[in-house]
Amino acid sequence: MKFGDLIVAIGIIAIIIIIIIPIPSWTLDILLSLNISLSLLLLLISMYTEDVLQISIFPSLLLISTVYRLALNISTTRSILKDGEAGKVIETFGEFVIQGDIVVGFIVFLIIILVQFIVITKGAERVAEVAARFTLDAMPGKQMAIDADLNSGLINEEEARKRRKEVQQYSDFYGAMDGATKFVKGDAIAGIIITIINVVGGLIIGMVSKNLSFLESLQKYTLLTVGDGLVSQIPALLISTATGLVVTRAASESNLGRDLINQLFGNNPILMFIISGVLALLGIFTPLPLPPYLALAFMFGFLGYSMKRQKKQIVEEEEPVQATEAEELRKPENVMSLLKVDDIELEFGYGLIPLADVSQGGDLLDRIVMIRRQIAMELGLVVPIVRLRDNIQLNPNEYVIKIKGVEVSKGEVFFDHYLAMNPGTAEGDVEGIDTVEPAFGLPAKWITEKEREKAEVLGYTVVDPPSVIATHLTEIIKERAYELIGRQDVKLLVDNVREEYPAVVEEVVPKVLSLGEVQKVLSNLLREQISIRDMVTILETLADYGNVTRDTDLLTEYVRQRLSGYITNKYVGNNELNVVTLDSEVEELIMNSISKTETGSYLSLEPKNAQKILSSTLKTVQGLASIGEQPIVLTAPIVRFYFKRLTEQITRDLIVLSYNEIESSVEVHSVGMVNI
Repeated sequence: MKFGDLIVAIGIIAIIIIIIIPIPSWTLDILLSLNISLSLLLLLISMYTEDVLQISIFPSLLLISTVYRLALNISTTRSILKDGEAGKVIETFGEFVIQGDIVVGFIVFLIIILVQFIVITKGAERVAEVAARFTLDAMPGKQMAIDADLNSGLINEEEARKRRKEVQQYSDFYGAMDGATKFVKGDAIAGIIITIINVVGGLIIGMVSKNLSFLESLQKYTLLTVGDGLVSQIPALLISTATGLVVTRAASESNLGRDLINQLFGNNPILMFIISGVLALLGIFTPLPLPPYLALAFMFGFLGYSMKRQKKQIVEEEEPVQATEAEELRKPENVMSLLKVDDIELEFGYGLIPLADVSQGGDLLDRIVMIRRQIAMELGLVVPIVRLRDNIQLNPNEYVIKIKGVEVSKGEVFFDHYLAMNPGTAEGDVEGIDTVEPAFGLPAKWITEKEREKAEVLGYTVVDPPSVIATHLTEIIKERAYELIGRQDVKLLVDNVREEYPAVVEEVVPKVLSLGEVQKVLSNLLREQISIRDMVTILETLADYGNVTRDTDLLTEYVRQRLSGYITNKYVGNNELNVVTLDSEVEELIMNSISKTETGSYLSLEPKNAQKILSSTLKTVQGLASIGEQPIVLTAPIVRFYFKRLTEQITRDLIVLSYNEIESSVEVHSVGMVNI
């Protein structure tokens, strides 16, 4: 433990010991003076703190200061009742307040206690309770607002994490303050009870044990009781005030003194002139004393004049600043900010704005947050921020999805309708507007709210407009994931692995492969919807084969073979797999047509042979699709990559696997063959 931590721990233990062990009166004087000093410190800190999180330990300080004050109360009560004295500090406070008149002094003391208990403590307790409840109730909305800013690109991931942490800290602070104010309230009640005990107990002990008369006992013990009460209640009053200041400064952006001056005397100088005139009239035309009212009138008039002059100076200073800003905008360097292209953009017509507007009940932003999490789980890709924009050039119900600034897809939804799709088992028909589901191209209908229940009863799949857009966006991101992963994204993924597996990363990057080469491998995997979430296995495979070849296409095949468990689980059901195979002649033709260069390898088939292979593939695949089978082509490992690139000319959706990517326990059935 550090020395400061040790001092704090010893101090808290010493507070408990004070309650049990009697201490000398000179020590009491020091501890009571320290109590007053600490209370002043807490009050000043609460006044000059700009954010409550800067004093997040305030609830704990309330508890410690309360226990410390009660420990001193117990010690002073022991000294008063046992010895008839409790040090110079308590005696001086008692004499100063009573000043020879017990009744007046005691009444003043009681008023101080009641003001602290009924006014300040009670009010601070209520404000803390309301602040805690409102803060907790507002947490979900604040979290949604942070997610909305993140999705719209106003903040980055780091800023979002910081804001979420602050929201949690505010909630914890006000919740703790709600409980901590109960300590202050209990301390005030304890002060009243201790005062009564000291007076009554002192009278009894003075007359019985000390052989004093009633008046002598009353004089002596009342003086000590008032002194003891003041020494404890004045710090309690200061801390109660500090507590009230902390929980009532909800909308403050500066310290109390600056806020007070700015908000009372920094807005409207005309108010100062009006007050000055009223005070002057009251002093001149009424029996009220003239000098103080004229002095106050002059003071407020001078304040108004100063405020007016300061405002004029601020306006004069702002004009050249605005002119400077305009000049800055004209500089050619400012065009640079316009060159940035967003990775993903979702533009929509004005009729769809309510879907993205949280204030109108739109939840599209929340759905985008879920999309990013879903893609991260499925593909291991951290999806870039999706920029949302309204575009008046689009039709009211139209939306457009752009990747790297290029339009890749569009769709149309009706804000107050639902999309009904027949999964193949629906019976009957529903009234609506015929359309095509944008994500998968299925026939569908836009139906009204009245038709919704009927469609669900008939067996239709019914979804709302935000779900249609979210599903479409999800499929586009999956399809274009290989375009979205850049070198900076790869660096973040590699750095994430480095935290737990530094040896793996150090062996691969940059000793064996560069970030660019790793990016190409990951892009190849994502191009065929293979998850890159298992980065450790991917990097270990690259470390094994990176010294053998730097051909990223070949390295991708090695990685796929190492991920055979994942690929088998993705495409195989019931441990059986129906596939289309390649004729040996086709495989041999492809292998003989592979040309290797310094920059990589490519397939150089004669056009007529390529056309024959594609025609045979298309015919076989269509035959399988017609009977409800998922078309999967199984090839030799060396052929797989080149055959996949060849078939992308007719379809991107064809799944091509190699023998090494399927677990040996899987039972493979050939249900078709590609030949020429």
